[in-house]
Amino acid sequence: MLAKTRGVILHQIKYTDSGLVVQTYTRDFGRLSFLIKGMRSRKSGKHSALFQPMFILDLVFYLKESRSMQLLKEFTVSYLPSEICSDIKKGVVAIFLGEVLASVLREESPHFEMFDYIEESVKYFNNSVAGYNNFHIAFLLGLCSYLGFEPGIRIDENSRYFDLINGTFTVLQPGHGEYANAEISSVLARFFRASYNEIANIPLTGKLRNEVLETILRYYSVHLPGLGKIHSLEVPTRALLPETAPP
Repeated sequence: MLAKTRGVILHQIKYTDSGLVVQTYTRDFGRLSFLIKGMRSRKSGKHSALFQPMFILDLVFYLKESRSMQLLKEFTVSYLPSEICSDIKKGVVAIFLGEVLASVLREESPHFEMFDYIEESVKYFNNSVAGYNNFHIAFLLGLCSYLGFEPGIRIDENSRYFDLINGTFTVLQPGHGEYANAEISSVLARFFRASYNEIANIPLTGKLRNEVLETILRYYSVHLPGLGKIHSLEVPTRALLPETAPP
């Protein structure tokens, strides 16, 4: 059956001498893998550049549910993230987010709200001129609600610890050990209340940003058993310029 959809590119791997397997998250079919033959040939070099993380393409493909990889018939660009392509810092963040999304998006069924969130976030990140060093943190925290484990905001300032299992802030350290320390919890509390336009007002050193990111991935692993190691974890921290420490 011939099918059409819009998809966000997450990751690609080489397949044979000239082919690619491209992991995508589509609006109408959830996560899909596409086998694209001949894409790495000399004649197709320019087209293969369109299958980079965070590109958004309109896809026409042969759908066969029994296949683990679908065959792509044709594609056109729906949204070209030109700034992500040209800005090295944005590019490495896109690679990191693509790897995370490829690990956590497992359902081969549509989730329109989640797709729209990812699509609009990509466009916001691409168009950001400055103050985007914290974008990947805010994006992953926002994604939690669509994945089914939305964290609760902090109501009481005396609740100094974020419980990773229950997704809530507590006054006392949880006995199970899966919680964030007071410093990390304070930063998370600010992010839970902040919009994309406000995250630049959360100053973080490179070290603290990395610790917050590692805590978020711990939170993901608690709620998504089997989540593999994110190999590009350290890339965003090295690429993004450090800022002043929080007051």
